[in-house]
Amino acid sequence: MTDPNCLFCKIISKQIPANIIYEDDQVVVFKDISPQVPVHVLIVPRVHIPSLNELTLAQSTVLGHIALVAKELARAAGIDASGWRLVTNCGPHAGQTVLHLHVHLLGGAPMAGKMV
Repeated sequence: MTDPNCLFCKIISKQIPANIIYEDDQVVVFKDISPQVPVHVLIVPRVHIPSLNELTLAQSTVLGHIALVAKELARAAGIDASGWRLVTNCGPHAGQTVLHLHVHLLGGAPMAGKMV
């Protein structure tokens, strides 16, 4: 399932170019266009899910897959030992700007302060 008006669906279908660094049957990973740290990529499910609010039980395994992909990407980028962060924003107050579930993998530099 895709949304023809969704930016990330268009990237996944290669209608819009992106710096894709990994893809498999469940996710596409590409570099963030405005990186906050040296390693800043977006891990995006191929299926269109607007946010965690719309995630169904049948789709929930994609989150585990995202975590495993993130672990491997962190290792490949050499940030597994120094530390990395996964972030997903859900809704406008959390800063979600694209209505397609995605997870930010961040690392490669100390991150300012604690998140919580």
